[in-house]
Amino acid sequence: MKRFATALTALSLLMPMPALADEISDTLETALQAYADGDIQYAIDELDYARNKLLALKTDALSAYLPEPPDGWSRTINSDMNAGMSMMGGGVGAEARYVSADESQEFTLTMMADNPMVASLGSVVQNAALMGLRVERIGRQKFVQQDGDLTGLINNRILVQATGADVDTMIAVLKTVDFKALAAF
Repeated sequence: MKRFATALTALSLLMPMPALADEISDTLETALQAYADGDIQYAIDELDYARNKLLALKTDALSAYLPEPPDGWSRTINSDMNAGMSMMGGGVGAEARYVSADESQEFTLTMMADNPMVASLGSVVQNAALMGLRVERIGRQKFVQQDGDLTGLINNRILVQATGADVDTMIAVLKTVDFKALAAF
């Protein structure tokens, strides 16, 4: 029990000073107090709530890597992407739908990070050529092209997938992603 309290206290000390009075830190403090009071279930509930808030922050950060739409296109970010991530083993996800001005073309760009299912795709992307799949280079990243979809694995932990439009259009948009910064996400 003492280790739990020490861990929560240490976590709160690691937060930047301006964040100490926010909803997340308040919730962590409430969890710590509930634990001290012996109300384990409430402490767990508060920790779950704080975890969900932290995941939302991380999702927002991942969404920032979704590129702006090409000229004449619009972009809509799917803010509900994270809801299904827990059913797929966890992690965070971001998704945007891109639509041409005349609505004749559209595609979806999805990013998923720190998900166990994503890690399992690493060998497919690395060995795509051996498996007879076409490989596209976008910057320094390898993307597998299969059935008009493009799938890449950044830093062996972030899946980037574009699907729905012609490959050249999707490649042009993917070329605008800062993959070096994304790898450090």
